[in-house]
Formats: sequence, structure tokens, C-alpha cells
Amino acid sequence: MYLEDDLALDKQLDVEYELIQRQIDRALNRVLEWHERCIHLTGSDSNDRVRDRHGRDELRADEVGLAEQGLLGKSSTRPEIGDPAELLCGAIHAGRIVSLMDVAELTKLIENLRTGALTPEDAFVSLSSWPFADLGFARVDHHRGFRQGMPEAIYAPGKSPAQCAAIAAELLEHGDGPVLLTRATSEQATAALDRSPGGSSHPPADSLSERLIVTWRPAPRRGERIVVVTAGTADLPVAGECTATLRAFGFDPLELIDCGVSGVHRLLSNYEELSEAEAIVVIAGMEGALASVVGGLVASPVVAVPTSVGYGAALEGVTALLAMHASCAPGVTVVGIDNGYGAACAVARIFK
Repeated sequence: MYLEDDLALDKQLDVEYELIQRQIDRALNRVLEWHERCIHLTGSDSNDRVRDRHGRDELRADEVGLAEQGLLGKSSTRPEIGDPAELLCGAIHAGRIVSLMDVAELTKLIENLRTGALTPEDAFVSLSSWPFADLGFARVDHHRGFRQGMPEAIYAPGKSPAQCAAIAAELLEHGDGPVLLTRATSEQATAALDRSPGGSSHPPADSLSERLIVTWRPAPRRGERIVVVTAGTADLPVAGECTATLRAFGFDPLELIDCGVSGVHRLLSNYEELSEAEAIVVIAGMEGALASVVGGLVASPVVAVPTSVGYGAALEGVTALLAMHASCAPGVTVVGIDNGYGAACAVARIFK
């Protein structure tokens, strides 16, 4: 008899927990659905019902179970919400909760709101940029790091200097991880650094490179041994993008420059460093053979980057790309042509 009662109680608790999760998720989603510039907040009637701003699907507080915890309705320790029309009018952020991946953070926010440590206005400002912020010309993904383990990078080509600066500032203001502006012109980099000082650019200003990568707030230093090998000096712009990205992610890569197969003894002179590496990025143009050579020498993961360097039949990197894909060294990972940033991200995923 007692066993049957316990099983029935467990089933009832499971059903009620499922209902609570669904109702909380749906209620929060509807609060954050933006169809106007200003948010229309949820309200409560005399029966302590909670409804969304369109008046759909009214939910009793006892169904959700939040009123008993003091999370709904009025409380002596909870500030009252002011005029909803004035709460967030003119705010530049629009967001929508799409999952419960941030339950701990959301729970803390609700608790601070319940105890009065956080005002309703501040809570809605926080939620309005969660998980993305709508700047009008870009939707900045604040949850990229939670989902992928790496933050969203700003791809500068096609954006104005002011847009690059605004996106960088948004990521810096609403997060604590690395921020990267990739393939920027000097004008774009200058605008972003003027608005958000404290970043560093690669390569230095006196470099001949037409594209820069700017990084802010690098991750704490990691201990994995990463080696970046280039076939020639002409591959350095791509290698620079890769190493700058790796450093932003907390790695400290060793660079081995100009080790192409036309003088393979140069590569073999650094065999000890290659054999001790935990991951290797190989950057090569022309026929792209260096990736197969390195892949045949070591057991660690090898990420190959074909570059657009080369004469005639190099076909602006296509020949190296196909050769790396056809490598006789099994397991070599290949990214796109000139994609140093993507190679760094592949390494970061390996050690996630």
C-alpha cells in the first residue's frame, strides 16, 4: 500500500514538475517577444492570474506554483513594477529565450528580483539582451560561447567601421569572454579600438597586410602545446590570423615558419617540437604537400589550411585544398582556403 502511494506521489511530482517547466518557459518567451519598440509587460488581475501581453492562454498562479514562493504578485521585499510603457521604451536590445540552458543564471536573476536585490527594470534590461541583441543591422549572438565553447567573431568585410565598432562594444558589454574582429581594414580596426580601448591588433601597423585581426579580453592561458607550421613566408598572413585567434582563446602556439617540402630538412630540424605537440596547424599553398608530410610524422591531430599562394595551376588555393583532402595521411582535418581563423577554432574544439 505504501509502495503504491509512493509511486503515485512520484508520478504526480513528475507531472507537476513538467508543467512548471513548460509554463515558466512559455511565460518568459512571451514576455520577450518583441513586436513593438517598447515591451508590454505581463500583468496580474485580482485573482492573481498571469497572462501574456496579448491576453492569450491565461495561467493561474497556483498552476505554475510561483506565487507560493513569492515570485509572483506583490511582496514587501520586491519592488513594484513601474509604468510598463516607460520601462524599456527606446531600448536597442531585443532578445528571446530559446532554451533552458541558462537555468542557473535565470534562477539567480529571479531570486535577486524576489529579494529586492534587483529592480524589475534592471531585470528586464538583462533579459532583453538574452540570448541575442538586435542592433538593427546585426543580431549579436550572446549565447555562442555557451553553445559552441567559442564566442561569436565579427567578420569585418561588408561592414562599415561604425558597425564593427558597435558590434564589438555590444559583445564586450554583455559578456566576459574573448572578442575578435577578423579581417578588418585599418579604418575598421581604428573605429573599433577608439570605441572600445584595450584591444590589440595583429599584424602591427607597419605590416604590409591589408587585413587585421583585433582581439579584446583574451581567455586565461592554457597549457596545451600547439604548433603552427607554414610552408613559406608568403603564408604568414594566414598564419597570423590563426595564431592571433589561438592566443585570444588562451593558447600559446609555437610558430615554425618556412618549412615547405622543397626543403624538407628545414621541417625535420624541428621534429622534436612537432612530436611533442598536442595539435598542429599546417598552412601551405601551391600543391599543399606539407600537410601530408606532417600528418605522416606525428600522431597528434593535424589541421590543414590551404592558402591562395602559388603559381599557375595552384588555382588560388584550389589545388592545395584538393590535395589536402586527398592526403594519404589519414585523419588530417582540412578547412577552407586562407581560413586561419577556422583552423584555430578547430583546435579549440579539440580541447573543449
